[in-house]
Amino acid sequence: MLKNAIAEILVEIATLLELKGENFFKVRAYRSGARALERLEEDLGEIIEQGKLQKVRGIGATLAQKIEALYKTDQLDFYEDLKASTPAGIVEMLEISGLGAKKINALHEALGVDSIATLEVACQKGQVAALSGFGIKSEIKILKAIQNRKAYTRRYLWWDAHAIAASILEGLKSLSGVEQAEYAGSLRRKLETVGDLDFLVASSEPSIVMDWFTQKTGAVAVTARGKTKSSIRLESGLQADLRVVPQEQFFCALHHFTGSKEHNVMLRQRALERGLSLSEWGLFRKSEKVSAQTEKNEQHSYVTVGSEAELFDRLGLSYIPPELREGLGEIEAAEAGTFPRLIEEGDIRGAFHNHTSASDGHHSLEEMVAAADALGWDYLGIADHSKSSVHANGLSEERLMQQVEQIQRLNASGRFQTHVFTGVECDILPDGSLDFDAEVLGKLDYVVVSVHSAFLQSEEDMTARIIRAIEHPCSTMMGHMTGRLLLRREPYSVNQQKVIDAAIACNKIVELNANPRRLDMDWRLWHKAMERGLLCSINPDAHSTERLLYYRAGVNVARKGWLTKDRVLNTWGLDAVKARLGQK
Repeated sequence: MLKNAIAEILVEIATLLELKGENFFKVRAYRSGARALERLEEDLGEIIEQGKLQKVRGIGATLAQKIEALYKTDQLDFYEDLKASTPAGIVEMLEISGLGAKKINALHEALGVDSIATLEVACQKGQVAALSGFGIKSEIKILKAIQNRKAYTRRYLWWDAHAIAASILEGLKSLSGVEQAEYAGSLRRKLETVGDLDFLVASSEPSIVMDWFTQKTGAVAVTARGKTKSSIRLESGLQADLRVVPQEQFFCALHHFTGSKEHNVMLRQRALERGLSLSEWGLFRKSEKVSAQTEKNEQHSYVTVGSEAELFDRLGLSYIPPELREGLGEIEAAEAGTFPRLIEEGDIRGAFHNHTSASDGHHSLEEMVAAADALGWDYLGIADHSKSSVHANGLSEERLMQQVEQIQRLNASGRFQTHVFTGVECDILPDGSLDFDAEVLGKLDYVVVSVHSAFLQSEEDMTARIIRAIEHPCSTMMGHMTGRLLLRREPYSVNQQKVIDAAIACNKIVELNANPRRLDMDWRLWHKAMERGLLCSINPDAHSTERLLYYRAGVNVARKGWLTKDRVLNTWGLDAVKARLGQK
C-alpha cells in the first residue's frame, strides 16, 4: 500500500477511536503517525526493510507494526474491526458544522442516531432540542448545517477561490471605519484547494461592516449574523466567514485564523514556555486570565503586538510566511534563523511548458510570444504535444520541424524582446520509450517528457517507465509527475521519491506544473528535494495567452515547498538558461 494511503487510514482510525470515546493521547498518536508519514521523504519500503520505522519521529512500536502490515499486505484487522463496529453514517456526521465526537456519541446513545438522515429526522421531531446539553438553538443550527451540506458540500481550487476573495477584500478595505482587512485560513496559506473563505477586519464600527457583508451582491444566503461574526453563502457555493475585532487584537487574530491548526498548537506551546499565553484574543502574560469575556476589561494586560512579524519576534522567531505555517519544520527554522528567501512572482523570467494552436492550444505561436513579451519575460519555451497525443492534435516529426523553423525565423526577425526556445512535450510511451527518436529530439532546445496514457499501470511499472524516460539522453525535464487533476482525477501510482532520485542522478529538471488543477510535483516534496540539488521549473502549461498567468499559482506552491530563486530554472537570466539547456 502506498504511503499516503496508509496515512489516510491512520487518520481514519483516529477519527473512529474518537467517536468511540477513546482517550485523547491514543487518538493523537494515530494523527501524529499520519503526519509523520506525510513528511517522510525517504522510501517507506526501504525504511521498513532496514528496521528503521520506529526511529521516525512520531511513530512508536505499536504504530510501526500497523504501518508495516498495511504496507506489506494492504490489510489491518484492527482497522477492519474498528470500521465494522462503527456505523458509516456516524462518521459522516462529523461533516455537520458544530458537531464533534462527544455530541455525536450523546446523540447516538440517547436517540439511536446513526446517520445524517436519522439526525435530520430527530431534529424535525424536536427530539434533539429535548436532550440535555443541546436545546432548541442547537437543534435549529444542526438543521441549517444539514441543509447547507446538502446544497454546498465541495471544495474549490485556490485559483478560483482567490479571485472571489480578492473582490470581497477590496470591498471590505473600502468601507469607512475599517482600519485593516485581510483574508485568512487555507486561502492565505495558499493550499491547493479551499473549503471556505475567511475574512478578518479591524474596526471599531462592526455593524457597518456586517451590514455591507451580509447585504453584498453575490450573497445568496446569510447563514449566520452576529455583532462581530457573520457567514454568507455565495453564488459559487463558497461559504464566506467574517470576523471583526478591535485593532489591538488584529494581528494575533490574523495569525490564529490563518492557521494551520498544527502550526498554531506549536506556537501556543512556545508562548507558554516563555510565560505567555497566545490566542485569537491576543498575547498575554501567563499569570493573567485570557478569555473572550475578559479581553474587553483587561486591555492593559495585552503584550503589544503591532504586526505578525512582531508577534514572532516576541516569541524568539524570525517571521514565518503564511505559506509555510503547516507544522512542517517552520518553527525550528525560524528559531535558528535559517529561513531562505522564498521565490517571488517577480523572480520569474520565462516558462517552458506552453502550447500553441499547432496542437491543442488556443493561440498561435506569435500570440503566445506577444503575451510573454507583454509580461516582460526574457524567454518563452514552446512545448506542443507529440504525435501519440492524438486527442491533443500532437505534432508529427514533420510538423514539429516546421515549427522549429518558424520559431527560428521569429527569433531572427527581432519582433519581440522575448527569446523563444524550441521544445516539445514528448509522450512517455507505456514501455518508457519516447514518442520521437533521438535524431528528432536532438534538434530541439529542450524536451519535456510526460505521461498521457496507460494510467492504470502498477506503481512499479509506472515508476520504471518514467525513470527510463528521465534517463534518456535527450530528455530535459519531467512534466506533471503524477498526472493528477485536483478535484477531478487521482494521481496514477508512482514512487515519486525514486523519480526524484533519478532526476538528481541524471541532472534533469522536474517541473512544478502551475496549472491550478495540477500543481504537480506536490509542494510537500520540494523542500528536501531542493536541498538535495533538484532543479525546478515552474511551468504554466499554458494553452492560451491568459493562462500564462498560471505561473502565479506555481509560485504559490513553490513557496509552500520552501523553493528559492536559485533552484528554479526560469528565474535565471537568458544566457544562464541557454548554458543549462546546452548540457542535455
